[in-house]
Amino acid sequence: MDKRYTFTEFVQLIERLRGEGGCPWDRAQTHNSLKPCMTEEAAELLAAIRIYEKTGNAENMREELGDVLLQAVMHSVIAGEEGLFSIDDVITEVSEKMIRRHPHVFGSAQAENPGQALTNWEAIKKEEKAGKSWITSPLQEIPQELPALARACKVMKKADKLYGLKEGEETLWQRLEKSLSELREAGESRGSAQTCEKLGDMLWLLCELAYRQCLSPEQILSDRIMDEIEFFEAETE
Repeated sequence: MDKRYTFTEFVQLIERLRGEGGCPWDRAQTHNSLKPCMTEEAAELLAAIRIYEKTGNAENMREELGDVLLQAVMHSVIAGEEGLFSIDDVITEVSEKMIRRHPHVFGSAQAENPGQALTNWEAIKKEEKAGKSWITSPLQEIPQELPALARACKVMKKADKLYGLKEGEETLWQRLEKSLSELREAGESRGSAQTCEKLGDMLWLLCELAYRQCLSPEQILSDRIMDEIEFFEAETE
């Protein structure tokens, strides 16, 4: 790298791409059109972290962090054009949030371990979210845009915290066995609404089982996919 760019220069670069005489593609983008880009870039960053953990090579992680930053700045520049907020507003708000939610660092509160720090964070977050017009319930605030398996576990965790899981683990196993039997029967009618319903029941119950075991179904399936890819590739060698 011959030249070192500052954050301000990077923002100005994006503004130029969006401005008169800039890039037609960048000028055409909206918050909505960029949603798939953010999803893809976040996934690629996670992949880069995995690569780094395996190889110790951080080059790809550095690149993907830049792509995620690009998305954040692009949305901020578009918001500025719309008269909503600027990148400076974004930085100020997140800085204030970090100070507010770390009273054990910037205030007089105590947090002797990570668990206590998280408790402080959640309590302050709950106060901040109260009265927000777009939040209709504690469970509805979990983003629909999350991958379904991850969202299912977040819903279960919050529901368990707020209301408690009503059934014991033995009952869960019984429901799994019943659901599998019903799915097998429904599966005879390929692609039917009943098959979709029963498969949904089974996926939900499997997510609940993973949650009770303190496991991530998203990570479990991701690891399994990699195993299957290696299996298929080995078969073709």
